[in-house]
Amino acid sequence: MTLTGGPPVLFAHRGAMAREPENTLPSFELALRLGATGLESDAWVSADGVVVLDHDGVVGPRFRRRPISAVPRAELPAHVPSLEELYAACGTDFELSLDVKDPAAFGPVVSVVRAAGVPPRTWLCHPSLSVVSRWREEAGDVRLVDSTRVSRLQDGVRGRARTLAARGIDAVNFHWQDWTPIYVDLFHEAGVHAFGWDAQTPKVLDRLLATGVDAVYGNHVDRLVAAAARLN
Repeated sequence: MTLTGGPPVLFAHRGAMAREPENTLPSFELALRLGATGLESDAWVSADGVVVLDHDGVVGPRFRRRPISAVPRAELPAHVPSLEELYAACGTDFELSLDVKDPAAFGPVVSVVRAAGVPPRTWLCHPSLSVVSRWREEAGDVRLVDSTRVSRLQDGVRGRARTLAARGIDAVNFHWQDWTPIYVDLFHEAGVHAFGWDAQTPKVLDRLLATGVDAVYGNHVDRLVAAAARLN
C-alpha cells in the first residue's frame, strides 16, 4: 500500500528514452501517451536564467563542451527544452521529478513551477540532505526528495525517516536494490514517501512494487505500465 493509498507514480526516466531521444519534448510527450503518470529529468539554468532540461548539464562538440550555466538559452541546441516549453507541450496533469544538480537552479525552477500552478506535483531531488533541508527553508510549497543509498545513511533507515519527517522533506529515493517492505513501512510510518529508481526489467519492477513504494523510475514506459497493471 502506498502512502496515499493510491497507485504508485510511474516516472518515465528522461521521458520515453527507450524509444525517443532522451530529455526531448517528443520523448516526454510519448511517455505520457504510453501511460506514464510522471516525468523525470534534470534541471539546469542557462546563462540568462532560463530553466532547461538536460542530463549532463554541458553542451557542444567534443573537446569544446561548455556548461549550460555559461550558455544563453538562444545558443543551446534546439533539442534541449525549457521547463516552460515542457508545460506548454505536455500540460501539467502529471507528476514531475527533477534532479536539480546545480543548486543555483533551484530558485528559477521554483518560479517556473509556481507560475504553472503545480508545486504540489513537483518533486525536486538532490543527493545532499543539507541542500534539500535548506531548500525547505526557502520554499515550503514544492515537494523535496532526498536521493541517496542505504549504504550512505549514517543515521540508519529509521533515523533517516525521522530526520526527513522533522525537516519537512517529502520523500526519499533509493535504488531499487535497497528497498524492502520493512524499510518502506518505516518511512511511511514517518509520513515520508518511498521512491525507487533504476527499475528496468519486469522482474525488478514486480519486486519493487511489491514492497509498497510510492513511485518507480524506469526507462521503459511500457514495462512500468504493465507492472502497475500486474500489481492490481
